[in-house]
Amino acid sequence: MQTLKINTQKMVADARQRIEEIETADLIKLVEDPNVVIVDIRDIRERQRGGFIPGSFHAPRGMIEFWVDPDSPYFKDVFAQDKKFVFHCASGWRSALTVATLQDMGFEAAHLKEGFSTWEQQGGPVERVEETS
Repeated sequence: MQTLKINTQKMVADARQRIEEIETADLIKLVEDPNVVIVDIRDIRERQRGGFIPGSFHAPRGMIEFWVDPDSPYFKDVFAQDKKFVFHCASGWRSALTVATLQDMGFEAAHLKEGFSTWEQQGGPVERVEETS
């Protein structure tokens, strides 16, 4: 078994020291703000299973850097907007690493500190996909 130089807990902790973290209650207040783009980086199955923040943009974690980079053939226009971007995952770990990486690329963003895990409990609106039979 290999010994890692740094584990994921340390990576997330280091990322959180240098990025903007937004509390759930504060992001709930911004859900309808036209100057805020909420980006959900969870797997599509997580969104289908637990719902998602209405109006959020889904961007799978594995494609983020390519979708944000204007020189990439995979660039998405949503990331060219002059708006505040707030990324989230389920617990705040993946989004912390994502935002730190994007910050290294020169893209300013924040992340939802506790992720989607406390969103509904704190009164955040949730949209669900209706299952068809």
